[in-house]
Amino acid sequence: MIKIGILDLQGDVSEHQIMAKNAVNKISLKADVLKVKTAPEVAECDGIVISGGESTVIGRLIHENGIDIAIKENHIPVLGTCAGMVLLSQQTDCDQPLLGLVPMKVKRNGFGRQKLSFEADLNLNALKTPYPGVFIRAPYAYDVEDGTVVVGQIHDKIIAVAYEHHLATAFHPELTNDTRIHEYFLKEVLNCVE
Repeated sequence: MIKIGILDLQGDVSEHQIMAKNAVNKISLKADVLKVKTAPEVAECDGIVISGGESTVIGRLIHENGIDIAIKENHIPVLGTCAGMVLLSQQTDCDQPLLGLVPMKVKRNGFGRQKLSFEADLNLNALKTPYPGVFIRAPYAYDVEDGTVVVGQIHDKIIAVAYEHHLATAFHPELTNDTRIHEYFLKEVLNCVE
């Protein structure tokens, strides 16, 4: 039985929990999916999901509460979506705390403000058919280093990457009915615990 923690600091926490539970059922995996807020709770997880929201606030709370240390010391795979993608990066265009787990740079609000939010069918390397991407004040990655796999792009903007057992997306998979991103992450977590 694996344990997936949805970091309950800000953003679409409940939506990620529902989507992860649906993904667990779809691939017939024995897993608990629960909300976590503290470093000790995070340390007990086999995988962590960091949702969208305000990356500066989430990053500060992660740092102040020692959650970053719990993730790093326990080598916990992370799925970071939107703000979570920013937090996984090693550098962004704003002075803020970062986890720095994925060797890439990220531009916050890279696709523009709220009114420029959009949806697009995405061709992602890890999936056989298009994925419905929901972009809300979305970031994008650039200057990815060796070892970081570009999973998807829109024109020259990188919108999904994988590195070791971490996965980062600029879009919001929890706002769709498609469980494949969460399934992909769950399989990565399973690879780490086997």
